[in-house]
Amino acid sequence: MSLHKSLVARNKLVRARNVLTRAERIERLRQDGRFTDGTSVFGLPKVKALLKAKPKKKKKEEAEEGTETETETETEETASE
Repeated sequence: MSLHKSLVARNKLVRARNVLTRAERIERLRQDGRFTDGTSVFGLPKVKALLKAKPKKKKKEEAEEGTETETETETEETASE
């Protein structure tokens, strides 16, 4: 029997949420210095929810890094001989 999609664990949420919980809003306001202890948790200012960007493909970068590492290793081997 399969599991209904609404019953899947919440930590597996793939897309970005556009609404933050109160605790998340307070945390971001503290980071910005706009919330201090003793400030009311009601009527908080709006906090922009930043969307997560899709990770860029790194195939070319990884290939370039691998080439540089090999070149450095060859240089070290030649110097030790």
